[in-house]
Amino acid sequence: MRADIQGNASIELACGLAEEVVRAFGEVRLRVFGTSMVPSILPGDLVLIQRASLHEISPGEVVLFLQKGRLFVHRVVDRKVFATASQPEESCLITRGDRLRHVDPPVTEPELLGRLVSIERDNQKIELRAHEPSRLIVRLLQSSDRVTYLYLWLAAGWRNLFFRRAKCQA
Repeated sequence: MRADIQGNASIELACGLAEEVVRAFGEVRLRVFGTSMVPSILPGDLVLIQRASLHEISPGEVVLFLQKGRLFVHRVVDRKVFATASQPEESCLITRGDRLRHVDPPVTEPELLGRLVSIERDNQKIELRAHEPSRLIVRLLQSSDRVTYLYLWLAAGWRNLFFRRAKCQA
């Protein structure tokens, strides 16, 4: 139980630190560990996030936001305006991980930290796509976690084969 409490405290501390860095310095580099953005972003990729406000973000962009003490890197699928008891009209972003079926809770201005501007994988920059990946691949990855992990295993094997071959030629 103690390790769980310390683990949660460490995650909250890391999220808070990332939030402070992006708000104070305008950008932060983070390593992604989740699979919600596969195939666009793979676990282990480094992402560069630059501070942005809600009105600067368009559907199709990938953003970093903080909700319930956790950081999320998800794609914006829509913009909405909603009313609450404390504020008559507030703009928000509707986000979703590329391989997820359901949208996230609305992202408000205070929760938004910035937009993804680059991805680094195996010390190489990866082209940032402004739209969702192939529907066929996404549907396959949505079908089960096993299919996603098979995809990740095959992608890792392909990278190892490609980079070994390149190293031998040098």
